[in-house]
Amino acid sequence: MRKTWIALGLSLLSAPAFASETGDAIVSAAYDGQLSASRQDFAATCEAGNSEACFGAGLGELVFAYESLSQAMYRHGGVAPGNTPAALIFGLGLDAPGQPTPANPDPEPLTYDQFRSYLDATVASLDTARSHFEKAGEGEDYVILLDPLRLRFDIDGDGTVGESETLSGPALEAFAMGAMPAVEDGHKSKDKSGSVAPDTSVGFDRADAFWLAGYTQVTASPVDWLLAHDFTEFYNAYFHRFFPEAGLPMQDYMTGGVLFLDGNSDAGIADMVAAIHTLRFPVADSERLAGVLDRLKSIPALSRKNWDAILAETDDNRELLPSPSQTSIIPDLTVTQEMVDTWRDTLDGVDKVLAGELLLPHWRFKQGFDLAAYFNTAKETDLVLLLTGQGAVPYLKEGPIADAEVFAEANRVFGDDWPMFALWFN
Repeated sequence: MRKTWIALGLSLLSAPAFASETGDAIVSAAYDGQLSASRQDFAATCEAGNSEACFGAGLGELVFAYESLSQAMYRHGGVAPGNTPAALIFGLGLDAPGQPTPANPDPEPLTYDQFRSYLDATVASLDTARSHFEKAGEGEDYVILLDPLRLRFDIDGDGTVGESETLSGPALEAFAMGAMPAVEDGHKSKDKSGSVAPDTSVGFDRADAFWLAGYTQVTASPVDWLLAHDFTEFYNAYFHRFFPEAGLPMQDYMTGGVLFLDGNSDAGIADMVAAIHTLRFPVADSERLAGVLDRLKSIPALSRKNWDAILAETDDNRELLPSPSQTSIIPDLTVTQEMVDTWRDTLDGVDKVLAGELLLPHWRFKQGFDLAAYFNTAKETDLVLLLTGQGAVPYLKEGPIADAEVFAEANRVFGDDWPMFALWFN
């Protein structure tokens, strides 16, 4: 009996902490739409060595980045671009003339420099979030039970958080197709059909902090890549499709004469051609472009830390990304040791690509494309010429190429589902 109590005591000491005051505060702020407003308070507590507060600060900064960008898009009348045929295919909401209608009834004018400033601020917030998440991953163990679909945001910047300002719309529809199990208890409510809503809660822990840190860089890298260039011509040629009432150069010409289909569709096609024609971006900041390579290198490094933390876990509580000995929150999806080992080997291959030791294949050439040379030396990026070949010539060299044979083991283990696993594994 004495041995039993000793074993129980040791297991409790080694288990992650649950329902702490800080964890409860994070969940409450998330569900009340106050995460971004509370991020500085969590950051201050993080500096005092509280790992959960570091996670809250990272999550708050992530929400702040999302809110700030979405509010800017709303302020200037941002929409999903489309023309009449595209609207019929993709179900875009259109007004009478056949163009997407901004949710904001009175959009403000938008300039190229303003748009860049919004993206720049987003990258800065993502980097701040990464810093907090890394601290949250390097500290003591914890588990914060949180339903991401119940996070609330002030998307339109009106100072209030409405019932519809959550992630639950499209995401919940995906889960409802059978990806997640339903539960009868807890905070879960019934959906519109009267069925029990699926349990979409996640037990966020140290490993997930590294996972989220990696995804801040997955998100920041393409944005920072764009900011390293001057994309003024592309902005002038096509961005009126994103901001149809923000005073952009081609705003008054979104409907023209009939050439093939109708005035709306033909003008939309013309703008798409113009967009392709202006996909030639001079590099405006060489250091920033080289810095994108550093961001990309950090992603596999953070993934390794993520898996080190996952494999060290002894609990099994609503795991976002489980170890081979844990249970996935997604039914019928298990992680095996072979998958983990293969993923680690794949990360080694990615490192070699980013270092220029393993070259990318190009359909037109026998030589490979040196990705590191591009990021470190490019003076312009012409996406069309890179694809067709001429723009790739300066970065070609002899050496091993990352073809299907190099990643044959990953293809064997993950099969046709490898894109899904890559997104999941980060």
